[in-house]
Amino acid sequence: MKRVQVKLIPRAIGRKSEIKRFRREGYVPVEVYGKDVENRHAYISVKDLKAFPKGETFLIEAEIEGDKRVCLLREMQMGWLGDNPIHVDFQDITHVSEIEVEVPIEFVGTPAGVGLGGTFEPLMHSLTIKARVDKLPEKITIDVSGLGLGDALHVRDIMPPEGCVIMDSPEETVAVVLEPEAEETTATE
Repeated sequence: MKRVQVKLIPRAIGRKSEIKRFRREGYVPVEVYGKDVENRHAYISVKDLKAFPKGETFLIEAEIEGDKRVCLLREMQMGWLGDNPIHVDFQDITHVSEIEVEVPIEFVGTPAGVGLGGTFEPLMHSLTIKARVDKLPEKITIDVSGLGLGDALHVRDIMPPEGCVIMDSPEETVAVVLEPEAEETTATE
């Protein structure tokens, strides 16, 4: 699994003037919490946040004053316009043996039904899996080339990566190939 290294700046609690100053300088408040660890309050650079990988699961190696922690990005709160982060939560997984996490799905291949006029429609874009931290995949790749017209792919049809268990309901539909709509012909008088 991909790892991203970041350095965090320690943050004092309860000082709004300090938070405002750091935000003007390009930093965002971050909380680092987890099982059997002391919560830490810090700042992360907006530049570092924007450099995080998109569309895949990754681990964050966060360093605060020499204290290194392996974390997952749990939440990023955005401003009212939705374009700038205002607060971030990291979950420290250093002392966790197994974890549940959402992993993005990557569909590969062209369904056979698309060649016959059908439309491929993905209904899920991620799966919740449970795995050991060292077995977490970046993404789950699913070959959809065998799907014909009217076929559906369910969670039960997906073979999870080694060491992973899919936690979503086996009956959930992941993707379908829709049949082409019949065109109505109207008689002209």
